[in-house]
Amino acid sequence: MARRRATSGKSAQRQERRGEPEWAEWSDRQLLDLRMCDLGLQIQGTVIEQRVDRLYEQLERRGLRFRPHVWLSQEWFSPDGVPGIALPFYLAHPRLMKLEQRQMGDVEGGTRDWCMRILRHEAGHAIDNAYRLRRRRKWQQVFGLASQPYPESYRPKPFSKKHVLHLDLWYAQSHPCEDFAETFAVWLKPGSQWRRRYSGWPALKKLQYVNALMKEIADQTPPVRTRQYVEPLSQIRMTLREHYTERRARYGLDCPDPYDQDLLRMFSNARKHAHKPSAAGFLRRLRPEIRESVLRWIGHDEYTIDQVLTEIISRCRELKLRVHEPLHKVRTDAKILVAVHTTQYLHSRRHSFTI
Repeated sequence: MARRRATSGKSAQRQERRGEPEWAEWSDRQLLDLRMCDLGLQIQGTVIEQRVDRLYEQLERRGLRFRPHVWLSQEWFSPDGVPGIALPFYLAHPRLMKLEQRQMGDVEGGTRDWCMRILRHEAGHAIDNAYRLRRRRKWQQVFGLASQPYPESYRPKPFSKKHVLHLDLWYAQSHPCEDFAETFAVWLKPGSQWRRRYSGWPALKKLQYVNALMKEIADQTPPVRTRQYVEPLSQIRMTLREHYTERRARYGLDCPDPYDQDLLRMFSNARKHAHKPSAAGFLRRLRPEIRESVLRWIGHDEYTIDQVLTEIISRCRELKLRVHEPLHKVRTDAKILVAVHTTQYLHSRRHSFTI
């Protein structure tokens, strides 16, 4: 383990008064060498606690007595057979959210809206586990067999109306259990107006089934009541560096990015251009215009173009690229770039999404 800088007396006193852990002022390099079990995190008193309470309120408003238990772990998940939700550790402290952003390029569930969407989804898995809903014949008729193996990747049908739209990348299409969790999340969301929103969609029958099913079990005591914590943070002895090395490898974040060469020709991350507009922001504002032009040029559906655009914008943000050329030139070049990579994207069969 790398040697850490000693905290000065005054700094330690400030941290103690604020109730902050010592590692809150460490550099990323120091923090990455800390074991996850030594973070000393808890849910109480954090923004996560507020959002979990908000989830419980939404369940109560729907008349459900079920409350999933929660704990901190490495990432979001609801284990099979356990009526609870594991929450990612980084949400328990702003310093760790900054580290997550730097290491992964994003903070999954980092905003209130995003966090609540994931919580409602995971609550769907938890209530499925609590009441063993997937064993019901009607559930299987509506959503399919939960025993189906999870695919390594799936090819979404963006214009399909057989599934609800909740999390990104048409996640309900990936597996029957995800279909149920997504449908439950849409049903649970306050003010979702799901009857009007999905009127005429085959997905409406799934929502109607969930609505009837939840009324049926609302006051029932769940048969599975274990409070088991699976992979709790307090028992994970790997360092944050090991954690992020594994996650970056899993998501291919350390592989050469197919867009880098073209993006670095079009934009710049040189310090002298730090005051210029961000390339990510520029492309986001130009997104409708780019989509329309590329659609007209190559004739493929907006979904594929949008996926390429999302990846390019994300990569611009990761590389901290800036617009340093005349805007009229960059506008044209951006459209050509997206058209070229969309064509390559279609030919390479990369458009199957990893779960």
